[in-house]
Amino acid sequence: MVWRTILMILLICSGNTMLAQETKNTPPNIVVIFCDDLGYGDLGCFGHPTIATPNLDRMAVEGQRWTQFYVAAPVCTPSRAGLLTGRLPIRSGLCSSKRRVLFPNSAGGIPDSEITIPELLKSAGYATAMVGKWHLGHLPRYLPHRHGFDQWFGVPYSNDMDRNNKGPKGWDAFLEPKFEYWDVPIHRDDKIVERPADQRTLTRRYTEEALAFIETPREEPFFLYLAHSMPHVPLFRSDPFIGRSQRGFYGDVIEEIDWSVGQILDVLRSRNLASNTLVIFTSDNGPWLEYGDMGGSAGLLRAGKGTTFEGGMRVPTIVWWPGTAKAGVVSDLGATLDLLPTFCALAGVEAPPDRILDGSDISGRIRNQEASPRETVFFYRGSILYALRDGSWKMHLRSRPRSGAKEKIHETPLLYNLDHDPSEKKDLAKKHPQVIERLQKIAEAHRASLVEVENQMERVLPKNGQ
Repeated sequence: MVWRTILMILLICSGNTMLAQETKNTPPNIVVIFCDDLGYGDLGCFGHPTIATPNLDRMAVEGQRWTQFYVAAPVCTPSRAGLLTGRLPIRSGLCSSKRRVLFPNSAGGIPDSEITIPELLKSAGYATAMVGKWHLGHLPRYLPHRHGFDQWFGVPYSNDMDRNNKGPKGWDAFLEPKFEYWDVPIHRDDKIVERPADQRTLTRRYTEEALAFIETPREEPFFLYLAHSMPHVPLFRSDPFIGRSQRGFYGDVIEEIDWSVGQILDVLRSRNLASNTLVIFTSDNGPWLEYGDMGGSAGLLRAGKGTTFEGGMRVPTIVWWPGTAKAGVVSDLGATLDLLPTFCALAGVEAPPDRILDGSDISGRIRNQEASPRETVFFYRGSILYALRDGSWKMHLRSRPRSGAKEKIHETPLLYNLDHDPSEKKDLAKKHPQVIERLQKIAEAHRASLVEVENQMERVLPKNGQ
């Protein structure tokens, strides 16, 4: 009897060891939470004094707060293209200096030739879902479920599009917005299920859809891309969050997003999924400063959305993976362009070998095993390279102080040491001409890698066309 008992214990222990090894080797679930126009300074954990973000603050304490993380562009469409393809949007034709984003009358969208994160993860057996704002083409061939997502619930473009003739004109509509002023549709895959979208409940309904996907019983790992419509203007929040924040309307909106993040993390914890789920929270570009109190804050960074200064393209980013992502502040360079190769590495999928990728695998930095391999960041506005960063140095070839301001071409480029001067206040070009020369060579080499492709942004539907 004693030996039988010992044998049973050994078998159980052996089985537990095998189960632990199997769990360890299982590709992780992946969740990307992507906000719209959230500024670098809009979260408590990134320094905002009056917007309460307890769930995101806890996420940052338990995970990694990346302080030098960038997007592919300072506006919606090209930024989202960069995230999903791992390629600068100029390579896919999803950028333009004439039409900076896609509109309801656009005929273009993400090309079939591009390979997206969900397409790659599906090849590794992942279940994939998107919830929220797409903005990579609203015609049927461009929609999310045509590009790797098993399911989609959300809006096809920004929430300020499809403006109708209801309500006051101009700025007044944004001061006291009503969802009836915009005819933005909500899709479930191909079908429009609501128009106009009741934007007051978008954040809550996106959250409910995301939770339902996570809670669906399945054997395979999952990838969830939750792209919030907020805090892009017009601002909306649900009833429980009205008047909740010291920061006012904008703060209410951010605090509802924080609640949403809390709901996602809570369900991962309660279902024992947290230790095998990587969650990344970030934004598509900087804050829309032109809207004043209705827009966010870039904190100590210069300028905001629509510019290639730091406030336009450096975004608040939190990486959470309990037991794997060692907690702390990460000052290494990273970018949304890095997500595709990183997810491929984690899922055991080869990144597309037949094209130039502009992202690097940062899974080693997430695991705290090695430094981030990213050294260089390219700052495009439309199809023009405005600036680049290499190491601590950033050179501006062109700039705009605000989104709609006139472009300034710098005969002598501006030069900033971002480790010393993240606010880009002190131009050091005259003191370091050799740095300018080195960065210009990097820019020339980069331009030589570009191949002209069809511009998707400038294609327009015929009047009343679909």
